[in-house]
Amino acid sequence: MQQITWDDFEKVELRIGTILEALEFPEARKPAFKLKVDFGGLGVKTSSAQITKHYTLKELPGKQIVGVVNFPKKQIGKFMSEFLVTGFADENGDIVLTAVDKKVPNGSKLI
Repeated sequence: MQQITWDDFEKVELRIGTILEALEFPEARKPAFKLKVDFGGLGVKTSSAQITKHYTLKELPGKQIVGVVNFPKKQIGKFMSEFLVTGFADENGDIVLTAVDKKVPNGSKLI
């Protein structure tokens, strides 16, 4: 495992946001949803996430998730991703979202 410095870690903006909307993403190469997430003072940002095995479109709005908000925007087909959704692969390689167990203000930074 490669080690990083504290300065390296401080460069990564891991922030909490609340999913406002989740939509189908039929153009994606692998099954995915489009997410619109409120990051408080950082604004509302969009991304896609390959989370279709563990989540439904109906259950995602209102869920707080952790995202990396300081990557450059990335074009995914006709869709522009503005942050990286974080998660962990389960035993089958399907993604489980990184989340908090208590509500915190949108935009809060992981410290």
